[in-house]
Amino acid sequence: MIPEPMLDEWLQAALREDLGTGDVTSELLVPPDLRGKAVIRAKEPLVVAGLDVAIRVFALLSGEIESGAVAQEGQKVEKGAVLLELEGPVRALLGGERVALNILQHLSGVATLTRRFVDAVEGTDTKILDTRKTLPGMRILEKYAVRVGGGVNHRSSLSEGILVKENHLAACGGVTAAVKAIRKNAPHTLKVEVEASTLEEVGEAVAAGVNAILLDNMSIETIREAVKQVRGSVQLEVSGNVSLENVREIAETGVDAISIGRLTHSAPGVDISMLLNHG
Repeated sequence: MIPEPMLDEWLQAALREDLGTGDVTSELLVPPDLRGKAVIRAKEPLVVAGLDVAIRVFALLSGEIESGAVAQEGQKVEKGAVLLELEGPVRALLGGERVALNILQHLSGVATLTRRFVDAVEGTDTKILDTRKTLPGMRILEKYAVRVGGGVNHRSSLSEGILVKENHLAACGGVTAAVKAIRKNAPHTLKVEVEASTLEEVGEAVAAGVNAILLDNMSIETIREAVKQVRGSVQLEVSGNVSLENVREIAETGVDAISIGRLTHSAPGVDISMLLNHG
């Protein structure tokens, strides 16, 4: 998770964006000393992620808000399940409602979609990976939600690993030249992964001594041939055109991992609401 100072800075920016110069509706209708209770509830089946972040939203608005998570991170809940209970100044509860729900809905959506892919490959040895296709400023949180959903994080930044993609290959003259340059200059602790879109490139990458190969947008049959070709000598990762309908078939080819950008960039938000009872 994000270190608290960084998280607070991000959440405060989100609150400033939502509150503007103040919640004029609540200021006109809600007495400043009115206290109440609120319940955050799932309105559809989902995998829970982001409760601590939502709690922090309300804490930043008022030190008088008491909160208690009813559900647990990573728990699969049904429609109607209570996720979080809150008590405190009503103005603060209403002021944090939208930001807290936006975060919960998005992170739980990422976790829910990830769990569906993980469940789809259950019984195989294939891992479900995320990518760097994340919303700006939300990468750490979104990758956290992927882990909550049972997925595995790929690199979080360009500095965390060497992945030679098609534009790198075009710039430096191909797989062999790229790997040779990397082996000459890169720290030996960094693993080298190369993208391949053909079986010829797979063979060249294996001969060059890479640690892993990213099979990009290959057909199922070509993936099977690549698995036979490398015979376990390097790790194989599949990316591109992966869906819930075909992910099982891809996993059964024997690849080590499947990376899916839509886990973060296209996960649908789940339906979560907050209802208030004052008094």
